[in-house]
Amino acid sequence: MTEQNARDIFKAAYEHRYTWDSNFPGYTAEIELKQGSEVYNGQVSIKPDLSVEATGISDEEVQQSVYTQLRDVVTHRKRSSFEASHGKNSFSFGESDDSGAVEILVQGDAMGSNYKVRGQEISLVSRVMGRMAFTINTHKSLDTGEGYAASDYNAVFRNPQTNEVIRELEFEDSYEKIGDYYIMTRQVVHSKENGQVTTTEFNYSNIKLLEPAVV
Repeated sequence: MTEQNARDIFKAAYEHRYTWDSNFPGYTAEIELKQGSEVYNGQVSIKPDLSVEATGISDEEVQQSVYTQLRDVVTHRKRSSFEASHGKNSFSFGESDDSGAVEILVQGDAMGSNYKVRGQEISLVSRVMGRMAFTINTHKSLDTGEGYAASDYNAVFRNPQTNEVIRELEFEDSYEKIGDYYIMTRQVVHSKENGQVTTTEFNYSNIKLLEPAVV
């Protein structure tokens, strides 16, 4: 019974995430990236098949950074069924914390994932990927009426052998409803590594949904 309850609670939170449906047409936008005194501009697009493109940015490394950021956007907005993602896993309860979040322990996941669920939201994700362990903790989220999207969260990367913190990231995401879809308009990332803090802003403007192809 406990196994089923843990599974049901996690499944409800997983299915409550805001994702784009199968009719998502894709979009184009202009990007302005700011880091310190440096400012870069270019164009981006996410296609109906969720492939991404970043062009026109003068610095190749910055362009790759924007591309990676868009891939992360797609990872969070891509819809996949609970059975496809977690059907083979088994779930059990861990500890509850002071905020009311309950820990969900997962068996059968190749990345050693564990979660916390608060209400109907996944509030914490913990994974180990090879030589890197990371924890993502959500502080605030946007209720779109069709599910939640994390808007204020942090990621901590550690050495899984020593538990030493390698890097910390703080994210602040803003969204706007364009047509029928919520699209990210701004992301501010505060990165702390080796005692150095860097702030990067991704500002998206002139967002236009692509026209669906006429069949």
